[in-house]
Amino acid sequence: MATPAVLYRNAIDLNRYSNSVARRLINAYNDIIIDAVNQLRTTDELAAPVKAARLRAILAQLKASLGTWAGDSTELTALELQGLVQLQSEFVTDQLARALPAGMRNAVRTVEISPQFAESVVTTDPTQINVVTLSDDLVAAVQGAPQTFSLTAAKGATITLPNGQVVEKAFRGIAESQAERFSQVVRNGLLTGETTPQIARRLIGTLQFGDDRTVKQVMAAGGELTTIPANQVMALVRTSINQVANSASQQVYEANQDITKKYRYVATLDIRTSAICAALDGREFEYGKGPMPPQHFNCRSTTVPIIDPDILPPSTTATRASQDGQVPVNMSYGEWLAKQPKSVQAEALGASKVPYFNKLAEKYGPKNAVAKLVRDDGSELTLEQLRQRYGAPQS
Repeated sequence: MATPAVLYRNAIDLNRYSNSVARRLINAYNDIIIDAVNQLRTTDELAAPVKAARLRAILAQLKASLGTWAGDSTELTALELQGLVQLQSEFVTDQLARALPAGMRNAVRTVEISPQFAESVVTTDPTQINVVTLSDDLVAAVQGAPQTFSLTAAKGATITLPNGQVVEKAFRGIAESQAERFSQVVRNGLLTGETTPQIARRLIGTLQFGDDRTVKQVMAAGGELTTIPANQVMALVRTSINQVANSASQQVYEANQDITKKYRYVATLDIRTSAICAALDGREFEYGKGPMPPQHFNCRSTTVPIIDPDILPPSTTATRASQDGQVPVNMSYGEWLAKQPKSVQAEALGASKVPYFNKLAEKYGPKNAVAKLVRDDGSELTLEQLRQRYGAPQS
């Protein structure tokens, strides 16, 4: 199938979308921390007993405010994801129809989206579900009803972050840990004789209310209480958006298995791509039997359908994007990397692994060379393990 370039652009735009959602959450969080720091600045002239009581009050208010932020962030994320899943399913359905001959386009099945799908994704811990529920498709089969394809709340409950947590718990964890961190930094600063301005700068850097810089600039300008949480929020948002977008796409593809029976795993062709996604790039899997993005936090990979060749012959002219321009659509990460200078290969793999990659590429082909450096479970081989398996690079 000649995969439309718009599907690759979609993956890029989803990253941009995640930036905008994350920025709203990060700005709300930062305002709470900045407010607490501004209150801290007013305690300089207070007597010791009064100052101690005031610090306790500031910390109590901070805990409450961050708790509210965690709840609001969960609600906003669910709202955004619900809109995204609807949009993505419609977009993928339309793109699948456009890829077919004109006479077949009306045959593409759509997917129903439960109003509770995204809420279930961000709030429901699958380990806490005690009732085993049959899927809609299985119930329909047992009852003899027509098969339906939908993203239900039950399906949403099965989606977790790569570490097994759900988004709601992750936001609560950030709120609780950073309230404790605020207390530690202030307490340690006072004990070691730091001034209030010094403590404030350590907490928030040079941030102020209403900062309109980009997320990356805000992170660079922040302090101990803002930079790490901002990175965590960005990872949570980007990963959740990737999960929901890919779930929507996969559900549409699975609903149309008379048109497409396999999908292709597509990684981003640049040096920031993770080892596991580089190994999976270009590989084809049957629906329900292969790995799905995200494979890790901040994963940028996606999937595209492979239309059956008896419906649509494969194209040799389609392209996909890379960090150095358009390349053939079927070019895998390994094939792209093999064409890069050794300096780029070293940035992607580490300098010590470059000779092994190139020797493996000569023997097994570039696509398989990356897969041999990374096992399918995502763990990496050490340099010593490579030496034991393949010997010295020059041999």
